Amino acid sequence: MHYKELIEKIPVLGFLVKWLSANDMDYGGLLAGTALLMLFYGLAYTDISRSQIFAITIALSPIWITYLLFDLFFNKWMDKVGKSFSLYNGRTTLRIKLPPEVFKSPEAMEIVLSQIHNTASPDNLMQTYLQGKRPLNYGLEIVSIGGEVRFYINVPTSKTKPAVEANLYAQYPGIEVTEEPVDYAAEIPTGGGKDWEVFSCHMRKKKDQEYPIKTYIDYGMDKLPKEELKVDPITPMLEVLASIRPSDRLYVQYIVKPYRTNTFKGGQLVRKESDSWEKGVYAIINKMMKRDPEKKTALDGDQREEIARLTMGERDTITAMERNAGKYAYWTGIRWLYAHPKGKFDGDLINRVIRTFSQYDIIGRNAIGVGWRTDTHYKDFVPGDKAKIAAWKVQEHSEYKRRLFFNKTGIAAMKIFTTEELATMWHIPGTVAVTPSLGRIESARAQAPSNLPTG
Repeated sequence: MHYKELIEKIPVLGFLVKWLSANDMDYGGLLAGTALLMLFYGLAYTDISRSQIFAITIALSPIWITYLLFDLFFNKWMDKVGKSFSLYNGRTTLRIKLPPEVFKSPEAMEIVLSQIHNTASPDNLMQTYLQGKRPLNYGLEIVSIGGEVRFYINVPTSKTKPAVEANLYAQYPGIEVTEEPVDYAAEIPTGGGKDWEVFSCHMRKKKDQEYPIKTYIDYGMDKLPKEELKVDPITPMLEVLASIRPSDRLYVQYIVKPYRTNTFKGGQLVRKESDSWEKGVYAIINKMMKRDPEKKTALDGDQREEIARLTMGERDTITAMERNAGKYAYWTGIRWLYAHPKGKFDGDLINRVIRTFSQYDIIGRNAIGVGWRTDTHYKDFVPGDKAKIAAWKVQEHSEYKRRLFFNKTGIAAMKIFTTEELATMWHIPGTVAVTPSLGRIESARAQAPSNLPTG
């Protein structure tokens, strides 16, 4: 029987083959297991007996066992050296105290995020495979401690921390950046303990990551309008954070990791360097414009006619996509976590928090919606899922504290967000944000004149 007929008879195998061919990196073990499974199925459709199938499998064991063991060892080793590199760099939580007045647009924060975009490109294979050098996560966080709203950024201590502080002070001279001696997230025991309960929710782009969300440029904030005329999309979230009960905690976290293409030198077993995400952007643009990606001309030979068919909305989308493709990119996972005393769950708060992300939605382009949450009600139908959900909550809380976001597949996977998109969602708000509990420094700081007498 031909392998194509075999795939048609077993749809699951066809799906796996397509999925593996589209993701030909870091799936070696699964690929080998699938190949072995297909071998069993293929031989079962022949006249070969089970004993002969077993003998053939044993005869081929030096090949597939070696492959499986290598894949297992490689992944374990890379995980080990990666953790060592992360531990060597350390972690620091910086609190950002806001100045009385901020007249800058989110572009200032975009510059900060661009300056600290560090792909940790290794100089040689020893740094990759022995030292585990790789991009490390940053945690961009907006936190409400019983209604008191604070801004935090959690960064690797070595090299990155001084760069973050210097760039924040350069763009926002009036702020105050202080290192937290104890991370605020340590207040609540992992998973809630005896006195607390936790709820976690992942947010994601609803459409492909190549389509940008509504950014500060779409809101006209890049034109620096008067403070009273500004429309800052971050203000609804600040209001919700400030409205929680004194006994509650609400954490909004953006886990970001500098994007880089997959290469062997970067630590990925790939046949060739992977295409950059920008190529996906231009592939969509070419499809929308119905033009040849190589010749940049319309497929039917009349480029002017094809361009004229684009609507104003489509042109705006293409403009935004091209602008976005020219920015630094981060793999981004969005999580928010709600902690409350046991038995005092505020169900109305959930929808209010989710709705704050609608400020970044733009019809026809992209939007941010719920990707995954810990309160799924499968426990009502599947026995044993109550314990599984409790384990999810412990894992989510632990990942929050460690500033991790495991890159799950499907809708829960990390997506590409550029510095423009991230700066829109996480930036120092101006006085247009009148949230009373948004802590600001009482008076602006100023340096002493350089000509003061000494001695």
